[in-house]
Parts: sequence; structure tokens; C-alpha cells
Amino acid sequence: MELPDFMNYANRFSQSEFIEKIARVAKRAGAKLVYAALILFYTLQSDKISVKDKAIIIGALGYLISPLDVVPDAIPIAGLSDDLAVLIYVLKTVWTDIDPEIKDRAYSKLSEWFDEDEITEIDQLFT
Repeated sequence: MELPDFMNYANRFSQSEFIEKIARVAKRAGAKLVYAALILFYTLQSDKISVKDKAIIIGALGYLISPLDVVPDAIPIAGLSDDLAVLIYVLKTVWTDIDPEIKDRAYSKLSEWFDEDEITEIDQLFT
């Protein structure tokens, strides 16, 4: 699958729309997508990340929020696959700059929405 130019979606990002989207699709999207999104969301709030990386993160989260996707979210199973691909791509790009505290914060939030057995899929975040 070829990734879209997700930087075109940067203007669609807002914190409130991000929270609303994640809450709405969390169970359907799965723990892996939600964990990746939460890590990027919390990383965006860090002052330890470069402006360039923040711009990339905003583009990815804007793509997640946008109703205009390569694969529409309403399509069962496949609908969020493009969103996950974009999030994982950006997460890999900034992974070495992410503090363990951010990962812990994302995991803690994830634990509020998912059972422990559902969370095990994040062990294979990049596969």
C-alpha cells in the first residue's frame, strides 16, 4: 500500500477532534492503532521533540481525524488500515526521540479502554 501525502492533512488536526475520534473508534480500531496514536499525541505535547517532527506528527494525526482517507473508515476491517500505516510510519520516524514516560502515559490511557488481553497486540507494534 502506498502512503498518502499525509502532510496535506495537518490543518485538520485539533486536540478535541483527536480525543473524540479515538474515543469513537477505539474498540473497532484496536489497541495497536490507539496506542500508536496516543504515543504520537503525547509526543506532540513534549518540548523535547523537534519542530520538524511535530509537523510530521500533526500531519499523521490530522490524517487519522480526517474523513477523507485512501480507504474510508466506514469499510469494515480495512477501513482503518491506511490510518494505522500512516501512524506506524511516523512513529518509526520519531521512535528514538520518544521518552519512556510518554510510552507509559499512552499505555496507562490505553489500559482505561482495553482489557489486558487486548493490549498484548501492542507488543508487535511495528509488525
